[in-house]
Amino acid sequence: MRTLGIDPGSRVTGFGIVEQAGGRIVRVDHGEIRIKNGEPFTRCLSRIYDELTEVIDRTKPDAVAIEDIFYGKNVKSLIKQGHVRGVALLAASRNGLPVHEYTPLEVKKAVVGYGRAEKHQVQVMVQAILQLGEILPEDASDALAVAICHTHTKKETVL
Repeated sequence: MRTLGIDPGSRVTGFGIVEQAGGRIVRVDHGEIRIKNGEPFTRCLSRIYDELTEVIDRTKPDAVAIEDIFYGKNVKSLIKQGHVRGVALLAASRNGLPVHEYTPLEVKKAVVGYGRAEKHQVQVMVQAILQLGEILPEDASDALAVAICHTHTKKETVL
């Protein structure tokens, strides 16, 4: 099973693809879609959609796991993050992929064992689980954590 994890953000959207190979989880690909300062937000959404669609075409995942919106941010950030989630959901839907949603608490608990873990702890555990030689950038690491979470739990709720 191959899973595309997405960490939607209004400034940086992380993506990470993992595959279950025998008894372990391996990284297939990862990256970050960065928004340029001053770029119109509608163009940013279009670019996120295009880049996620390209990742889906190239890596052929079986499912998409996406992080739910974190509720502690300001309203304007939440709305932008919701738009980013929308284009990510559209990219998955247009490619016929089932989408599974996880809260940040569920992701951290599945990867670190503690739902209130710090970002650096998630990065270190992603590095350890995937047996990587380096700690990955924060948003790509978070996206891989979402994919790992789905691989471990295979939540049945599909959007």
